[in-house]
Parts: sequence; C-alpha cells; structure tokens
Amino acid sequence: MAQTWKCSGLRWAADGPVLTWVGGRRSALVRGRRVAFGVAEGGERTCVGARGHACPVRAGVPGRSTGARCEECARLDRAHSVAADTVADDPRPYRVYLAWFGPGLVKVGITAYERGSARLLEQGAVCFSWLGHGPLMAARRTEELLRAALGVPDRIPYAQKRAVRSGLPGSEGERTAEIAELHARAVGLGGWPESLTPAPFRGVDHAAAFGVAEAGADGPGAVGEVTELVAGGAIGGGLMAVAGPDLHLATERGVIVLDSRLMTGWELVAAGGEPCAVPVRGFRGTAAGVQDGLF
Repeated sequence: MAQTWKCSGLRWAADGPVLTWVGGRRSALVRGRRVAFGVAEGGERTCVGARGHACPVRAGVPGRSTGARCEECARLDRAHSVAADTVADDPRPYRVYLAWFGPGLVKVGITAYERGSARLLEQGAVCFSWLGHGPLMAARRTEELLRAALGVPDRIPYAQKRAVRSGLPGSEGERTAEIAELHARAVGLGGWPESLTPAPFRGVDHAAAFGVAEAGADGPGAVGEVTELVAGGAIGGGLMAVAGPDLHLATERGVIVLDSRLMTGWELVAAGGEPCAVPVRGFRGTAAGVQDGLF
C-alpha cells in the first residue's frame, strides 16, 4: 500500500513558502521544481478540527471547502478569531495596512504587530504599506473609517486575486502607485483614533518573493484554477510561482492555480507523470527513488 500524507497547510517561513504535514514534516516549495501528488483511491476528505484539536467525529467535508472544517469545528475556530470580530480584549498592538493584489484590487486590514508582514504574504498581497499601529479597537475603528472613506473593502475573494495575477504591471513603481495614492488620501482624513500612531508610506513589494513578476514576463499566464480535489485524482507540474496559499503549476493543460487549502483533510500519495486529473475552472478569456515527502 502506498504511503499517505496529510497536509496541514502552506506556511510562509523566513526562507520562503513550505508545505507542512501532519506529524511535523515540511516540504520547501522551490520554484522550478516539480510538484506532484494524488489523492488516495476511495479516500474521503475529513474535517481538520479546530485550534489544535482533532474533530471528535472525523466529519466529512466538501471537496470545495477551503476551510476543511465541519460546521461545529468552524464555529469553534471563529469563536476566538480577531478577523471574525469575536475578540475585543486582545492586549497586543495591531497594525493597519493597505494591500494591493492587482489593478483595482485594494483592501484595508489589520494584523498583530508581532506578526510583521506574515499576514500579507499569507493573503497573497502583491504589495502593501502600513498605515499605523495601536491597540486592537483603535486599529479596528481606523480600518472601518478607511473602508468607508476610501471605498475599499476589508476582504477580496481569492478568485479575484488569481484572475488578475497574470496581468500585473512590470515595475514595482507601477504596482505600488495605487496604494501610494490611497495612503496619501488616508492620512489626510480626520477622525483617526488618538491612540493610533500613523506610519509614513513605504511600499513593500512581494512580486519577486511570490514569483509572479517572473511568471508574467517569461511565460503564459494561468489559464484556470483547481476547484476541488477528488478521490483517485492527481495533479503535477513545474512550480512557477507561490502567492499566498496558491501554487501556480505548469501542467499539460497550461498553468493551473491550486489553492493549497484544498489539499487539507485528504490523504495524499506521491505521484509521478500523471496528467492533471482534477476539476479545473478556466479563467474568463482563457482556454482552459526514496522520497522525503510527496515531492
């Protein structure tokens, strides 16, 4: 019987992105290397649990769920979430930021000061700038003020982020121009909480870290995205880029984007030269030895 592995998610470490596996193993994601895996025949995707605890009933979850949690575990996870506005007494300082994902796709958000830019890497922000820092509720009020005054959202669907990555501007200056203009408008607004310390504009560009600038310049853009994994299915290809949770894989069907969150909850096996045998949705306007781990 083939050895199986359970993915516990993609993490952005100091030296780049890694896939983590239940049991503690890690697989570095190196651009240019082949990434290939299959889903065990007859397998079922099961809930990954919440807050470090296994799902007590090992509930089945849909293949298209990016959370890979059953209803009860999802409720428990969100019960202690700053992002879900269920925590109001966190004593840690927070930062407010503007993040840019592509032309016209800008959001405002907050992240714990101690996390640095990790949250921006996890979201797939191509570039960003801090707006200020302060207590949680001051950061939250500033986020709401800027969302209303600047007309920018606090969430952008991943499908929209993926669809624009292949057409990003070629220079850092062009990529940061939109958030530079919004930052200038933001600091000119009245009504900021007194306990929030403003930050000057400093654009941070992740295009090189993700590999999206190189992918757009040197090869065809992504033609579609994996919608779900299925029992007995497989996918493999050269790793072109990694942005947030997304792997850009050069397959025989073109460059396909795989959201690594779709991998969690499945039992996965090593794969070789199998074709891209998973459901893929095309983007609008496109055609659609002994191993240390899976790849």
